[in-house]
Amino acid sequence: MKEAIREVARKAKESSPVVANLSSAQKNAFLLHLADKLLKEKQSILEANALDLERAKASSMRQSLLDRLALNEKRIADMASGLRDIASLPDPVGEVIDGTRRPNGLLVTRVRVPLGVVAIIYEARPNVTIDSVGLCIKAGNAVILRGSSSALSSNRALVQVVQKALQECSLPEGCVGLIESESHEDVKFLLSLREYIDVAIPRGGADLIRTVVENARVPVIETGIGNCHVYVDETADLDMAEKIVVNAKTQRPSVCNACETLLVHERVAPVFLPRVVAALKAKGVEVRGCEKTRQIVSEVVPACEDDWYAEYLDLIIAVRVVESLDAAINHINKYGSHHSDAIVTSDYSHAMEFTRRVDSAAVFVNASTRFTDGGEFGMGAEIGISTQKLHARGPMGLRELTTWKFVVYGSGQIRE
Repeated sequence: MKEAIREVARKAKESSPVVANLSSAQKNAFLLHLADKLLKEKQSILEANALDLERAKASSMRQSLLDRLALNEKRIADMASGLRDIASLPDPVGEVIDGTRRPNGLLVTRVRVPLGVVAIIYEARPNVTIDSVGLCIKAGNAVILRGSSSALSSNRALVQVVQKALQECSLPEGCVGLIESESHEDVKFLLSLREYIDVAIPRGGADLIRTVVENARVPVIETGIGNCHVYVDETADLDMAEKIVVNAKTQRPSVCNACETLLVHERVAPVFLPRVVAALKAKGVEVRGCEKTRQIVSEVVPACEDDWYAEYLDLIIAVRVVESLDAAINHINKYGSHHSDAIVTSDYSHAMEFTRRVDSAAVFVNASTRFTDGGEFGMGAEIGISTQKLHARGPMGLRELTTWKFVVYGSGQIRE
């Protein structure tokens, strides 16, 4: 299997210069053709996905993960729509970021260029396959895909559609490769191929990200887990707060930007907690609370220290009553994953302090954390959400899949 993986990587590297030099028109034509082809081939994709779902149910995969794995006509239509959105975005390759004229007359510019060959390591979300292809190709990169074994049939069917679209658009088929191995050792081997791979991007849970970071011999852009918070301030509009909390937790609990912890100021807790707990329970959410929370709503399950760190990805939420804005910020910075955190408040100074001091990739004022998304931010689809601070942070779209080079224009200058 290692030789097969090496061959996929070699073909990606060989294709990389071709993709890097495609015109915007060529890349957009491919994306639009692939979008149409996904819709035409949806039945074969759904049949492959049904095989994955059957195996997943037999292995007792929990419902929230089954939701991630499942495809339907709407989700395939959304994938196609995402490709069209990417096609409509400006091409980042060749963009002049900035420039300066030096005293000696040299014009020093920075120009966006592709990263090269990008390896995407991800879990049971087949839509990531198409998002990755669309974004990487538009940004001029070749891409190697390694999804989880639970989605192998779906990913294989999707990549077959991609390969047909590449062939029909006269693009090198090697610029999109799928690693079909189910072995963790083969993932480590893939991550050792420095001569072929320019960067790896893990997209999944904490264990997957840790495995990639600890075993990669290529650079890694780390997408982090989402232990996201909503803080309801003492000045909050409680009707607004309830809607935001319920949406952030229940709209799609299996994703990284779902709220996992609710913090409530002690002055509004006696009024707000009974109503929000009732609203969450009506949606099937298990509520785990601190002792102060349980004094107000006795049926809440006791929370332990581990709950404050947890990314549940499920219909579970931890609730803590805090005595101040300062305490809420300290809790988030201590226990959070630096992903997405929100404050609900009517106090401008509280909002500004929260946005200044909370050390997260995305900070919201009076809005749901569910908006941390490349599409919602106007970036088209996203390759992942970075919680690190180097190269990229937050939703990673087209620009985050490029780097730059200096291009210097002279008129015969020599250095004395």
